[in-house]
Amino acid sequence: MAVNYGSKRLAVGAHYGLRDWLAQRVTACLMALFTIILLAQVIFSKGPIGYDKWAGIFHGQCMKFLTFVVIIALLYHAWVGIRDIWMDYVKPVSVRLPLHVFSLVWLVGCAGWAVQVLWRV
Repeated sequence: MAVNYGSKRLAVGAHYGLRDWLAQRVTACLMALFTIILLAQVIFSKGPIGYDKWAGIFHGQCMKFLTFVVIIALLYHAWVGIRDIWMDYVKPVSVRLPLHVFSLVWLVGCAGWAVQVLWRV
C-alpha cells in the first residue's frame, strides 16, 4: 500500500505566489513614487500647464529613463494581474492559452506605443 503522507508527499503547484506578490508590491510602489514626482513637478511649476510645459517635463533624459522604467513596471504589473485572472477563472487550457497570448501581444503593443510617444517628446 502506497503512503501519500509524510516527507515523501509531493506538493504540487506553480510556486510563484510570493514572487508575484512581491513584484506587484514593488511595481506599485515604483509607480506611486513616479506619480508623486510627476505631480510635484506639475504642482510646483510656475504658470499654466500647457503642452510646452508638459513636454518640458519629459524632455530630459533622466525623466525619459524614469518614465521608461515605470512603463516596464506597469506592463509587468498588468501582466501578473491579467495572468492570475486567466489562471484563476478560465479553466479550459484551450481558452486560457489564447487569452495569455493575446494579453502578451496586447501588452507588448502598448509598450511599443508608449515608448514611441515618450521618445517623440
